[in-house]
Amino acid sequence: MNPFPPPRADAPNVRDTLTPKRRRRHVENDEYAAFARRVLRAYAARVARGDIDAVADMVAIGRELDGLIAEAVDGLRAKGYSWSDIGQRLGVTKQAAHERWSRRGKRQTP
Repeated sequence: MNPFPPPRADAPNVRDTLTPKRRRRHVENDEYAAFARRVLRAYAARVARGDIDAVADMVAIGRELDGLIAEAVDGLRAKGYSWSDIGQRLGVTKQAAHERWSRRGKRQTP
């Protein structure tokens, strides 16, 4: 006889009797975004106090952030959000959102 209960059909890697019932931690996006802004502001203040070598790192973070925004927009589009939906949240027209973040028509760099 198997001492372990069978896994759940909806979650094959979870065995209810072996997994403690824990409250799932829920992080609000607004709070997380505020935290990220505080971190970036603190980093900018540190650079402003004389860490000149870190200014190049800040520029690299900005470039990476631009790419991450494009990735997030791609994900939203894949989930069915329209350019109007996205543009409205960003305070731009749907045409402006499409022009800036659409992968179509963008030249691929070798």
